[in-house]
Amino acid sequence: MHAGAVKDLSMVHEPIGELFPKLDESTREQWKLSPEQIRFFEENGYVVGSQLLEDTALEHLRAELKDLMQPGQPGNELWHEYHSNESTDPNQVLFHALGAWRIAAGFHDLLWHPGVVVPAQQLLAGPVRFWHDQLFCKPAKHGGVVAWHQDYSYWTRTAPMAHLTVWIGLDESTPANGCVHYIPGSHRWDLLPITGLSGDMHAIQSVLNDQQWEQFQQPVAVPLRSGQCVFHHPLTIHGSFANLTDVPRRATVINMIQDGVCSTTPDPLLKGVDPIPPGSQLLGQFHPLLSRA
Repeated sequence: MHAGAVKDLSMVHEPIGELFPKLDESTREQWKLSPEQIRFFEENGYVVGSQLLEDTALEHLRAELKDLMQPGQPGNELWHEYHSNESTDPNQVLFHALGAWRIAAGFHDLLWHPGVVVPAQQLLAGPVRFWHDQLFCKPAKHGGVVAWHQDYSYWTRTAPMAHLTVWIGLDESTPANGCVHYIPGSHRWDLLPITGLSGDMHAIQSVLNDQQWEQFQQPVAVPLRSGQCVFHHPLTIHGSFANLTDVPRRATVINMIQDGVCSTTPDPLLKGVDPIPPGSQLLGQFHPLLSRA
């Protein structure tokens, strides 16, 4: 990003730099989830993963992020979505954007981090492809909410439902500054209607039955260290509250699919991407194979 190049990095399907560890057979074991972690995921719909990023990598990504958050930055035309504030309230700011991997080398290479890819292969039980990335940033003092939602409610344009999300903290995330909260076991619920991603934290209540609402009374906060990650199922209900602290809460999200997931629509799956015919697999420039099983 600092070089000012506008090259579309989605054309490169391997790491560009040396910022992150490489995936090979000698290091694969150290990044695997334990049997206990996999059982926890199966029961609860989420699981905390490894420490992915140490100080050097964190500082690099934060510097790239600072540039990416400038509305007129080079590569602006490559974003699939760009919301300087997803909320309509200027006092509750939620920066949300899709497509950083196309613009900034660090965010591009993070897709191939073995601490992302190896657990994803375990949880998706096969080869893993990239779906799309996201940035979610809450500034200090007036950071907005990410309302309760299921990821797959936004992704029904793809099927079967063989998706996985990894949420990576670029700052320490706490209950005070807006860490992710989960409803354990909600990945066993049916798909719910979309009730909004920002603004009203409690909008989802209108689509819950009595049993679901009762379970909803016991959300679990998942605080993470800077550089740590958490994986979750596409139906697991999650959200995060406002950040009124003196520090920002910045995060990047990598959404993955099992190889073989297909388009269900004749329309483009993402802005700026050519349509994939219904029934055809997600392949090509924007959906690289991250690693084979």
